[in-house]
Amino acid sequence: MTQDNLSRIVDALGGVANIRTVEPCVTRMRFELADPSLVSLDALRPPLCFGATLVGTACQVIVGPRAEILTDELRERFGER
Repeated sequence: MTQDNLSRIVDALGGVANIRTVEPCVTRMRFELADPSLVSLDALRPPLCFGATLVGTACQVIVGPRAEILTDELRERFGER
């Protein structure tokens, strides 16, 4: 996954300001969001990622086995969440 794809995921989640927390979980990145109505699940599909689920303010983006690396990259690029 490229840096551009990581930016596209953040954009699909409503932007960096909408992300309260992010945690890796095996093949997923788990996000807690401020406003779930800003999420575009249609954008969170292949080829960008393997899919996503949204329940309440929690969104899980399926990115594969690099979830922990991508979470670290997101934190490094946009600040700790």
